[in-house]
Amino acid sequence: MLAAFLIRSHCRSVMFAALLATSLLAATGQAEVVRLEIQQREPFAAEHAFGDAGSYERITGSLHLAVDPAHPSNARIVDLRRAPRNSAGQVEFRADFFLLAPANPGKGNGCLLYDVNNRGNKLILAAINEARSNDPRSLADAGNGFLMRRGYTILWTGWNGDVLPGDHRMTIDLPVATESGATITGRIYSEICVSEKCFSAPLCGGNTSVYPSASLSNADARLTVRPRRSQPEVEIPRDQWAFARWENGKAVPDPAHLHIKQGFEPGYLYDLVYVGKAPRVSGLGAASVRDAVSFFRYAAKDSNGRPNPLAGRLDRACAFGISQSARLLNHVLQEDFNSDEAGRIVFDAVLGHVGGTGKAIFNARFAQVTRHGSQHEEHLFPTDAFPFATVRQRDPLTGQEGDWLEQPRRSGHLPRLFITSTSTEYWGRGASLLHTDVEGKYDVELDPNVRLYHIAGGHHLFFPPENKGAWRYPVNTLDYRPLLRALLVALDRWVAAGERPPESCYPRIADGTLIEAQAYFAAFPRIPGVLLPESCYAPLRLDLGPRWLTDGIADRVPPLVGQAYPTLVPAVDADGNERAGIRLPDLAVPLATYVGWNLRPPACGADRMLTRWEGSQWPFPRTPEERRQARDPRLSILERYPTRDVYRAASNDVIHQLLREGRLLEEDVQKLEAAARDRAFWSAQSRPTRQ
Repeated sequence: MLAAFLIRSHCRSVMFAALLATSLLAATGQAEVVRLEIQQREPFAAEHAFGDAGSYERITGSLHLAVDPAHPSNARIVDLRRAPRNSAGQVEFRADFFLLAPANPGKGNGCLLYDVNNRGNKLILAAINEARSNDPRSLADAGNGFLMRRGYTILWTGWNGDVLPGDHRMTIDLPVATESGATITGRIYSEICVSEKCFSAPLCGGNTSVYPSASLSNADARLTVRPRRSQPEVEIPRDQWAFARWENGKAVPDPAHLHIKQGFEPGYLYDLVYVGKAPRVSGLGAASVRDAVSFFRYAAKDSNGRPNPLAGRLDRACAFGISQSARLLNHVLQEDFNSDEAGRIVFDAVLGHVGGTGKAIFNARFAQVTRHGSQHEEHLFPTDAFPFATVRQRDPLTGQEGDWLEQPRRSGHLPRLFITSTSTEYWGRGASLLHTDVEGKYDVELDPNVRLYHIAGGHHLFFPPENKGAWRYPVNTLDYRPLLRALLVALDRWVAAGERPPESCYPRIADGTLIEAQAYFAAFPRIPGVLLPESCYAPLRLDLGPRWLTDGIADRVPPLVGQAYPTLVPAVDADGNERAGIRLPDLAVPLATYVGWNLRPPACGADRMLTRWEGSQWPFPRTPEERRQARDPRLSILERYPTRDVYRAASNDVIHQLLREGRLLEEDVQKLEAAARDRAFWSAQSRPTRQ
């Protein structure tokens, strides 16, 4: 561990040496970006000046990349040697890029902030600037302007070959692998679960380019159904379903859709195994992130001599990813894509938000990039696989040993890493495995370069979900974006100035704040009308065959199922609010119970199973009389805080404590104090005292 820490402490000198070598590398034609194609370069937000950073410009276009299959840094890219090559023996592909950069190069802060798009969508502006746009152009799209006022250069590129174009999503064109020029086919497993009655569904949802059936007949294909994964499967006869989509009252042949004559039952799990064709070289997605960031960070120009618009501006790079994007970053680190082909570090820092333990499946034959395990759905996709922790551990059942940061630690390119989780990830993404042994019996430490922050009572999403009504309880509205802003700044300061970040804060077995789900159910208050989940998500040990770990090829489809990894959840207090983690004012001085889980409603099927991303909240009764009438065990608001000033004082104490700990920024303090001041639970006689 000490050796790893010393290696990382030398990264500054390594990075400086790499910067000195940049012009030489460009001159010898070793740039990974063959051609930079700028399609638009124009002022952003009508040249609005964002404080000292001034105005911004937006630059959009395409990156034409090429990788050498023989280069050691590309050795782990599955099927790369089966991809078409150019005359120089390289594999070429194209990706979208989108830049927001200070118009005056001297006014930026020197940090390239790479937002890993999620299924093609740009999310960092929603998470940090509180403005959601896939095509940021106007001042409204800048939201509160936080990232711009601080001088960040923000980059997005396409990386996910599954993404379909549309709605300004970031796309990438990945090559298709062949075997001696012939189409590759293979067995593919697909799970389909719908929330309303229908007669057809895509083989994989979510604006995804699926691997089609190799033929419409596909005689060996097999379809089974079950209400839940724990129950026996029932095979659906072959004459009762087809590769087709239901359109205008009839089935239209379509190799990318599944049609069932009797229709899909909401909430049921339909398992389809079929022969698909034409696998994309999906691992190039991670390589594209590596090479795009390396180009904008280090290169003076592309291989054709077109200047890099960011040349000379940057001295560090930070990656930010949410959910699927955080899982990709975990994969990038595990496979050491944080080292470029020239042996330089790509990201000095990474902030992975709500990724849980997930990494794969991003680099495999017939990879289904959007899939991820959860309590009810997609158990048989190996997105949550050993190793889980940031330090070495052993699985006593399989004999496997390792940690997922082993490769970047060995190369000397382990970045400063922040992992942030909410309550949802403990319930639905196995987050406890990040910091316990694989049997869930004791705590394990973190790598010295890692900080882990649990947002108590938080939920996976920080904006209202789009599929309204697909849950039983009111959705969680805890807004933790001020915390994300503070942590992003702390991470950047850790890299840029060596300032020590806030200490990790998460539940632990040793102090009783990380417990089994059954203990949670026993401790949770009996809130009227609230049913509890049946369980939390526990990843399965899956056996995909002898070539899976070495070659990324599944020989067992679907996989053999082994024992689940035990997972734990944060303990709660008498109100049902989590005791450990970073407790924002809404948790520390509560007016409601906030949890990271919600349940599927009866109309959507799989009743009482967890929804995938939503949390819940239940307000406290306002008065003692309301509490008695509802038979609510939680104290009423007025019993806790007799006057508005009592509530404000308690809330302000928490706000300023978080400020002292580096978990809030000064600019957010006034907003949070104003929110506390404007709460409307007290009578007119209890007007706020303005200070």
